[in-house]
Amino acid sequence: MKPLHVKKGQEVVVIAGADKGKRGRIITVYPKHQRVVVEGVKMIKKHQRKSQQHPNGAIVEREGTIHVSNVMLATKYDERAARRAARTAA
Repeated sequence: MKPLHVKKGQEVVVIAGADKGKRGRIITVYPKHQRVVVEGVKMIKKHQRKSQQHPNGAIVEREGTIHVSNVMLATKYDERAARRAARTAA
């Protein structure tokens, strides 16, 4: 299994999908499934059963997973954007 190009805690930019362009920190990495959880990206609604914390049940919003190929390190993304801007300015 090939190691992933991102690690927990790094800032990344989503480069594909519905959340394209969003930035966030990596919360969790699932290397076996090649997926990551990014802060504030791919928000899903999770239905909670009744419990002591939620006596009536609840609908909680939390982050879902996205494929690791759809994220890029923010530093590399900014370098790429700077190169493109320099190319169009010249």
